[in-house]
Amino acid sequence: MALPTDTNYGQSVTKYAVASETKDWGSVADGDEAAEEVTVTGAQLGDFAFPSMSIDTTDITLTATVTAANTVTVILANNTGGAIDLGSGTLYVMVIPREVV
Repeated sequence: MALPTDTNYGQSVTKYAVASETKDWGSVADGDEAAEEVTVTGAQLGDFAFPSMSIDTTDITLTATVTAANTVTVILANNTGGAIDLGSGTLYVMVIPREVV
């Protein structure tokens, strides 16, 4: 697959916002999800959002979406076959404005 020629491939991202908070998701049963709203100043609908944790996420899935101005919703989904309790760690969220891409 050829890359489009009208994009910014190879360009550095210089404009982004990052927020973090201490988070303990508690026990999440297999097939369940847990959600957390994180304030990220400057985030707008349509921006790109990326979550990460400071601890091993043990085969769970983390996704993030800008759901309102300055608000990112992070979803932890457990489809591992058993309950998981990650313990406490730092949840990080990075938002890249859509205009950068």
